[in-house]
Amino acid sequence: MSDPDVSVTPQGPPDRGAVIGAGGAWLAKWSLIIVAIAAGAVVLGWIAAKLWVIVLPVLLAVVLCTVMWPPARLMMDRFGFPPAAAATATLLLFLGVGSGVVALIVPPVLNQMPELIDQATGGINRLQEWIAGPPINLQQEQFDRYVETVVNAMQESSSAIATGVVTGVSTAGVLLLTLVLTIVLSFFFLKDGRRFLPWLGSVTGRRAGRHLESVLGQMWASLGGFIRAQAAVALIDAIFIGIGLLVLGVPLAPVLAVLTFIGAFVPFVGAFVAGALAVLIALVSNGFTNALLVLAVIVAVQQIEGNVLQPILQSRTMKLHPVLVLLGVTAGGALFGIVGAFLAVPAVAMAAVIARYVNEQIDLRTQEPQHE
Repeated sequence: MSDPDVSVTPQGPPDRGAVIGAGGAWLAKWSLIIVAIAAGAVVLGWIAAKLWVIVLPVLLAVVLCTVMWPPARLMMDRFGFPPAAAATATLLLFLGVGSGVVALIVPPVLNQMPELIDQATGGINRLQEWIAGPPINLQQEQFDRYVETVVNAMQESSSAIATGVVTGVSTAGVLLLTLVLTIVLSFFFLKDGRRFLPWLGSVTGRRAGRHLESVLGQMWASLGGFIRAQAAVALIDAIFIGIGLLVLGVPLAPVLAVLTFIGAFVPFVGAFVAGALAVLIALVSNGFTNALLVLAVIVAVQQIEGNVLQPILQSRTMKLHPVLVLLGVTAGGALFGIVGAFLAVPAVAMAAVIARYVNEQIDLRTQEPQHE
C-alpha cells in the first residue's frame, strides 16, 4: 500500500522530490506540534509561578493527604465516622505526631546547648593556637586585625543586612501563610476527596471523565508509592546513621537521627545540613578524629541510600527508571531550589503516568482487529 502523500508515476517508483517533500512536510507538522506543546507548558509554568502562593499549598496538601488518607479512610469505612470527623481526627493526629517530633528534638538541644557552647569556645581557642604555630605562624596582632576587618565590613554593609532581615520577616510570613493554607486544604481534601472524581466526570462528560478518572487514580497511587518509598529510605538513613553516632559517642545522637529522617525528604540540601551538623557536633565534642569517623559513616550510608536504595525503591513504586529519578531531582533543584527538588520526582512520576496512559490508548486505537 503506497503513501498517499507521495505521487507514483505509471512508469516507475515515486519521484525523489516527492518523497523528500512528504518527509519534510511530516517533520514540519510534528515540529509545529512539539513547539505548540512546549509553548503551552511554558504558559502553564508562568501562570503557576505567578500563583505560586496558591499552587504550593495545594501541592503540599495533596502530598500530605497521601499520608493521612489511609487512617481517614479506615475511620470512615470501618468505624463509620462522618467525613468531617474523620478528616478532623486524622489531621489532629498528624499535627500531634509532628508536635511530638518537635518536642523530642528541642529539649535535648536546649539542655546540652551550654555544654556545646563551652566546647565550641574551647575548639576556637585550640584553632587559634594552631594558627599561631607553624606552618601558618599567624600572630595575635594579625589575628585581631583580621577580626577587626571582618567586623568593619559587616558594619559597612549594615543596610544590606537590614534589608535581608526585612526580607526574612516577609519570607517567614509567606511560610506561615503556606502552612495555614496547607492545613486547611488538607482538611477539605480529606473530607471531600471522594466527591472530586464524580464531580469532575459530571463536568467534563462521560467520555472525558472516564479517562480523567483513570489517569488521576493512577497518579494518586503513584504519588502514595513515592511518599512510602521516601519514608522507607529516610527511616533506613536515620537508623544506620543514628547507630553510627551512638557507637562513636556523639552527643545528641537520637536528635541527629530524627533530623536525618526529616532531612531525607528534602533531597541533597536536607541530607547535607543534617550531616554537617552531626560532623560539627562530633568535632566540637570528641575531636578531629571522631569527626572524620562520623563523616565517613554519613557518607557511606548516604552513598548506599542515594545510589542503591532510593533509585530501586522509587523506580519500583513509581515504575520509573533510576536515571529518570536522578535527572528529575537534579533538574527540579536547579530550576526551583529545595521545593523543586522535593517535588521533582512526584512531578516526573505524574508525567510518566500520563505518558503510559496515552501510550495504552494509542495501542488500543491502532491495534489491528484479529480474525478467526
